[in-house]
Amino acid sequence: MGLYSLLMLMPQEADQSNLINVLVEKFNEGNDGGFMWPILITLIVGLAIALERIITLNRADINTRKFIVKVKGALEDGGISAAEDVCASTRGPVASVFQAGLMRHDEGIDAVEKAVVSYGSIEMSFLERGLVWLSLFISLAPMFGFLGTVWGMVEAFDAIEQAGDISPSLVAGGIKVALLTTVFGLVTAIILQFFYNYIVSKIDRIVVDMEEASIELIDSLEMLAANKPAGS
Repeated sequence: MGLYSLLMLMPQEADQSNLINVLVEKFNEGNDGGFMWPILITLIVGLAIALERIITLNRADINTRKFIVKVKGALEDGGISAAEDVCASTRGPVASVFQAGLMRHDEGIDAVEKAVVSYGSIEMSFLERGLVWLSLFISLAPMFGFLGTVWGMVEAFDAIEQAGDISPSLVAGGIKVALLTTVFGLVTAIILQFFYNYIVSKIDRIVVDMEEASIELIDSLEMLAANKPAGS
């Protein structure tokens, strides 16, 4: 069984090695004008930003329904201080917004609402951090590719001008550079766009959870104030 598994893996490893060799070869061929390096840099930096955002958002994403139930139970059993302790021990923007609202409970519901809105905006800005740069790299990658395309076509026409004749062998090199830079630029943009859309959808879901949870927090505080004995 071990020998069979090894034999099955060997063709896959060979295919992966061949694919890497082909990519390196095409990269070198398309780098005649030096435009492949900027495309590669945008891909590497863009992927680093995307992975950092995904890890951060996954850490910030909690079971909101379970957290709300826990906070409501703490409010009923131990009051505001117990609910604040639950928020302090829970990571994520929902818990931070809850804690900000609970800290202003003694100033009235209006103050709680303002605190929730203000801290919600702050938490949203933290969630969206880095997306501007990721969007920039999505735009830059095909631009570098198109710039390499223009450069390759200029080289092709220069070769025609110097030779005084048109032949496939003269223009093939410049056109090849043009096509390769375009391909690499578009592929980079497609990869980064996929991660960008995933991150945006993740942020939207967290923001919706934050808004729904904030409404339930305010409702719970209003009920707590209504059930509070007069003069206490």
